[in-house]
Amino acid sequence: MLWQMAYTEFFNSSVLWPDFNEDYLSEAIFDYQNRQRRFGHTGEQVDSMQK
Repeated sequence: MLWQMAYTEFFNSSVLWPDFNEDYLSEAIFDYQNRQRRFGHTGEQVDSMQK
């Protein structure tokens, strides 16, 4: 079922679940919010569409 993960975004943390607190959750959300969404395009295509 790899095709179902085509545009899935993952966040890998070195912190294990019992120690994963609100600070680490905030870090994960911040990381997610600052990602460049490409939706199958290359970085150059996305940059040219934003101009």
